[in-house]
Amino acid sequence: MVRRESIQKFLPPTKEKSVLPIMPNQEANEMVVLSHIQVAPIAKAKEQGLESITLSLDLNLTQSEVRLEAEGILLPDGQRLNWEQLREITKQDKSCYVVRENELERVHYYSPRFQRVYSLYPTERAPTMLLASFPMHRIKGIDPQEDTRRKIEAIAPIHGRVLDTTMGLGYTAIAAARSASSVQTIELDATVLEVARRNPWSQDLFINPKITHTVGSAADIVPTLPEESFHFILHDPPTFKLAGNLYSEVFYRELFRVLKRNGRLFHYVGDLESAHGSSTVRGVIRRLQNAGFKRVTKATEAFGVVATK
Repeated sequence: MVRRESIQKFLPPTKEKSVLPIMPNQEANEMVVLSHIQVAPIAKAKEQGLESITLSLDLNLTQSEVRLEAEGILLPDGQRLNWEQLREITKQDKSCYVVRENELERVHYYSPRFQRVYSLYPTERAPTMLLASFPMHRIKGIDPQEDTRRKIEAIAPIHGRVLDTTMGLGYTAIAAARSASSVQTIELDATVLEVARRNPWSQDLFINPKITHTVGSAADIVPTLPEESFHFILHDPPTFKLAGNLYSEVFYRELFRVLKRNGRLFHYVGDLESAHGSSTVRGVIRRLQNAGFKRVTKATEAFGVVATK
C-alpha cells in the first residue's frame, strides 16, 4: 500500500530504533497521541494567558480540555508535558508521538527483518503511515479517510466475506467491516501492527470481532485459502518495484480462485492519468483478464481498477 509521493527530502534526520511493545496496561482508548497539528495552538493559548485549551489528544478523533501550567500542560489523565517536550513535537512536523508516563515515544520504528522504517505521519484528519519515506495513502489534495472511502465505493455495496490483502493501518479493513459479515486482512510485517496499535484511527482492527489479521506474505497466504471463499477482495499492494509478485498473473489467478462467482475485486494501481499509472494499468488489466476476470474497468477516482469474476 505504498504511495508514489516520496517526501524523504522533507523528513528530519532520525535515529532508527526497533519497535517497543505497548505496555499491557496501556488501553488503546486511553492513549494520548499528539503531533504538531494538535500542539501548535498551545503556544498561542499561553501567550494569551489562558488557563486551559480544548484540543485533540487522539489525532483529531475527539476533543479534550488541557490545563496550561507554568511548566507546561496537564493532561486529563494526570500526565504532564513540559514546554521543551512540546517544542520537540512542534519541530518534528512529520511525526506523531505517544505520551506515556510523562515521556514522549515517537511512532517511528525499524523492522530488522525487512530493513525498513515505518512511521506515523500526521495530516489534518487521519494520519497515514510512511514506509521507507512513502506515504501509504493519497495525501495531496485528499486525506487518508477520503482515499479509503473511494476504494470502498468502487466496489460497493460490500457484504459477506471480504479479503484485504495488505493491511497497513487497516483503514480499508475497518471501512469494509461496517457492512461486511467478516474481513480477513493480511500484513507482511509485524512491525506495522505495532504502528497501527499506536494509531487511534486503527483501533477497530484490534477490537472489532469481524476483523481478523494474519502476518505473512499475501503471495504465500492467499494460495492456502479455500476456493470461492470471499465475496469481495481489496488489493492495495506496494509499488511494483517493492512487490512485483503481487502484480503477477500467478497471484491474480489465486485471487480469482478464492473469489466467489460474481464477486468483485478492487485493485489499487495509482494515478491512472499519470505516465507511470497509465503504463502500469495496461499490464494489470491484461493480466487480470488472462487470470479469468471479466469486466475489468478503470476506477479513476479511486486510482485503481475493478474486476468481476
